[in-house]
Amino acid sequence: MTGFAERSEGVTLEGLRKRMAEFAKERDWDQFHSPRNLLLALVGEVGELSEIFQWKGEVPRGLPDWKDEEKEHLGEELSDVLLYLVRLSDICGVDLGKAALRKLELNAIKYPVKLCKGSSKKPTQINVPDNNDGSSNGGVTAISNSDSKSRSDGV
Repeated sequence: MTGFAERSEGVTLEGLRKRMAEFAKERDWDQFHSPRNLLLALVGEVGELSEIFQWKGEVPRGLPDWKDEEKEHLGEELSDVLLYLVRLSDICGVDLGKAALRKLELNAIKYPVKLCKGSSKKPTQINVPDNNDGSSNGGVTAISNSDSKSRSDGV
């Protein structure tokens, strides 16, 4: 190891961003770190992560039946995905932490608790009464299809 390991409580996106930038600079890899190249590398790592789960079927939370070596491998692949994502956001000039917090705010609006709690359906798939019959929807309105993307957009 090269002294990179530290307690996870001290890890921040900004700290990872700085370390990744330093790591690339020391190796003269900035020349290869175009947004396109980083995205393709990220997709490759997501593929490697997917392979870990490919033939396992559904697995319970905490992965209780997995061997320590399998969990360690999973951690390595998750880390590869995270590190490429952090590097890509840096090269693109996106503050990933700020963008993630903003996305959480947008998702809270897009998927209100009153409409979505306990349901995997999008708000556009839930039949919300229009109140013309005197019924109440608690002041909640569904989001139109034109305002909503698929569930794969971050939720």
